[in-house]
Amino acid sequence: MTGEVFLDSNVLLYACSTAHEDAAKRKVAEGLILQCSFALSAQVLQEFIANALRRPRLGISETNIDATLQLASMVRVQPVTHELVISAVILRRRYRLFHWDATIIAAAAELGCGTLYSEDMADGQDYGGVRVVNPFKGV
Repeated sequence: MTGEVFLDSNVLLYACSTAHEDAAKRKVAEGLILQCSFALSAQVLQEFIANALRRPRLGISETNIDATLQLASMVRVQPVTHELVISAVILRRRYRLFHWDATIIAAAAELGCGTLYSEDMADGQDYGGVRVVNPFKGV
């Protein structure tokens, strides 16, 4: 393991959200980005952009999207490869996950990240060496 953590798209979304109701989660997300050595995947970036554009209540501008993509250029980003999809299928079947979640877990594993920060998966669950932590639990 590299000591890096892996961030799901919801961390990026909260970090950029200007919605008043997301203020506490924004602080948590910003803290993770500023204090952790982290990695991402191309899928996470795609989900971030799609949700930022689809959910206007977040108030995420094109400038925010560009800044997030610039930030991503400074960290390791796992591409979605044929091998990654195969790994995701194995994880999906083994743990009965949604395919997109399994692909994120597979990307974290491929990059050697032992911790995946996400609010969308089972907090504390270990998926073959990748443990999910919900950083927003209790916020």
